[in-house]
Amino acid sequence: MDPTAALRLRQAITRTEEATRGRAPTGRPPEEADALHGTFATDGALGFDPFPFLRALDEARSRAVVIGQVAGIMHGSTELTGDLDLLWDGTPAEAQALHAALTRVGCPAPPDLTRAQVPYRVTGAVGDLCTPALPWGAMNVAPCLPRADTTRDPAGFTIRYAALDDLIRMRRALGRPKDHRRAAELTRLALHRPRSGTFDSADGFPR
Repeated sequence: MDPTAALRLRQAITRTEEATRGRAPTGRPPEEADALHGTFATDGALGFDPFPFLRALDEARSRAVVIGQVAGIMHGSTELTGDLDLLWDGTPAEAQALHAALTRVGCPAPPDLTRAQVPYRVTGAVGDLCTPALPWGAMNVAPCLPRADTTRDPAGFTIRYAALDDLIRMRRALGRPKDHRRAAELTRLALHRPRSGTFDSADGFPR
């Protein structure tokens, strides 16, 4: 299994540590991020380390998929972030796996996993847990789960993350200024990667 995506994320976390060294907390949490700069400009970037939770997800056999800017970084985006968002299927079995992973990495009170979107906080990371029931513009995100890419971290665990084409569609569906900017960057990355399959003129990507 290709470790490239995991290595990109590890390099980004190192860059985040360097970029935020000496930055004083402002009291602004990630959920108060603006639509232009994203969570890197919030306190979420201070000490941001998603790897303990990502390892816990794999050990709990969760099938949750990394989305948002962490997934973008894993595809080659250069923008840093301060939160880890996940897409999961909303089933009881997956809720049990998520609960186990959250507990393992210091979540004092696991969130209400019956909701379509719920924030969480663990050691090293905060973010949102989202199911396909969450409105995502005109996009149905459920097919993104089985289409997810995987990478193997050098520390010995697997990370599932949204496929590049799906991530671009997610960005376009959300439509905030930062989403348009990041969708454009991801599209440039997509155009420079070899692809196979039939061409879909509806969105300009092969299948």
